[in-house]
Amino acid sequence: MFETSEVTRVKRYAENTAGRDFAVGDIHGHFTRLQAALEGAGFNPTVDRLFSVGDLIDRGPECRNALDWLDKPWFHAVRGNHDDYVVHFDTCDVDSWIYNGGLWFTGLSLSEQNEFAAKFAELPIAIEVETTQGLIGIVHADCPFASWERLREELESPESSQCLIQVQHRCMWSRSRLDQWEMHGVEGLRAMIVGHTPIRKPVRLGNVIHIDTAGWKPEVGYFTLLNLDTLEAAV
Repeated sequence: MFETSEVTRVKRYAENTAGRDFAVGDIHGHFTRLQAALEGAGFNPTVDRLFSVGDLIDRGPECRNALDWLDKPWFHAVRGNHDDYVVHFDTCDVDSWIYNGGLWFTGLSLSEQNEFAAKFAELPIAIEVETTQGLIGIVHADCPFASWERLREELESPESSQCLIQVQHRCMWSRSRLDQWEMHGVEGLRAMIVGHTPIRKPVRLGNVIHIDTAGWKPEVGYFTLLNLDTLEAAV
């Protein structure tokens, strides 16, 4: 297991005054398809930034490309539940992982597996992005609290905190907000952007916007690129 107390669980990004910021839904090993979507939106890597809601790997054919994308200075991701499998590859439920697309990982050498685990352990659980209209929060699945400030406090608590593991698990796994159509939102944010649950088109519940439009399903899905300033999808 590679996670340590030095891991930054909440990363903060200042307002982008030179270009545009976008968020994208689950990628699941389809980076060529993602690149095509970026080109279609006129994405300019010299000034624009792309924030991922996580799940970079599994299911798709280009999972190995995830490390290259994480090295791009304009690409920033939170940790999804599939990414977390990688971090804990020696202790996780391997059968469940393989069933959900993780077979590719078993084909890597131990040194390659360790490289992936170390890199993915650096992924934060939450990201904050300043915009002209207010603060944007990004997690993979959900915020388990009514306020973003409470989530930040819990994620920045010491590794020994009793509830930290539960909080991280809900951030990466919970589907209750969408399942129950909860409209109360998350205080302290202009909007919170999440993925995790595949949907046919973006859904907004209160100030929580779900954007996993299954770009990793080339036959039926597409990548939603949400402009963080306008909160509208790029066309």
